[in-house]
Amino acid sequence: MIDTPPTFAPLPVDDSFDAAQIEAGRIMFAGECVFMLGAAGLNQIPDTDLPEIAFAGRSNVGKSSLVNALTGRKSIARTSHTPGRTQQVNFFDLGAKMIIADLPGYGYAKAPKDQVAKWTRLVNAYLKGRQELRRVLVLIDARHGIKDVDRDVMKMLDKAAVSYQVVLTKVDKIKAGPLEKLLESTHAELARHVAAHPIVRCTSSAKKIGIEELRAELALLAQA
Repeated sequence: MIDTPPTFAPLPVDDSFDAAQIEAGRIMFAGECVFMLGAAGLNQIPDTDLPEIAFAGRSNVGKSSLVNALTGRKSIARTSHTPGRTQQVNFFDLGAKMIIADLPGYGYAKAPKDQVAKWTRLVNAYLKGRQELRRVLVLIDARHGIKDVDRDVMKMLDKAAVSYQVVLTKVDKIKAGPLEKLLESTHAELARHVAAHPIVRCTSSAKKIGIEELRAELALLAQA
């Protein structure tokens, strides 16, 4: 086990943050975070003019845990030991500065196929038509790396010209050597995707690895 992820060098662009940026991220995510609604259809998606960040990933990748870690709370986003439990797009208002959208996990769900297809259509329509959306965070379990189902989502985001960034989760559960190799292969694969952000974030919700850096990055997006 490791307490901090290794540095992958060289990175495509500078990914460092100064103390002021780290503090700005802390302050933004320390503010009030309120659950708005869970949208089961396009007609239920809230109409706002706030910048929006969406969290996407395979079921059980740790989306809810990461949202909770970023906001410093235990139950803003529901976590579950049952993959596929989130069945709608859950929206959270972060201090009237940013909207967080927690998307249904893809790739597995304990539900009828027609219901899964309905969720998939909802997410695709949301991602392709949301003008306020600044970036989609595509969460990848560091123990497993990018899978074909992730590649399908990335290709869809490329086609829709929606900016997305890969965030590795659970990096505390992988040793430094394999993580280094995973970062190298992930960067190489992302270079072939037109809408992919070049920086890959390493995080652990349990060990709080990479949390303050991700907060700082999202705070900058909220100001853009």
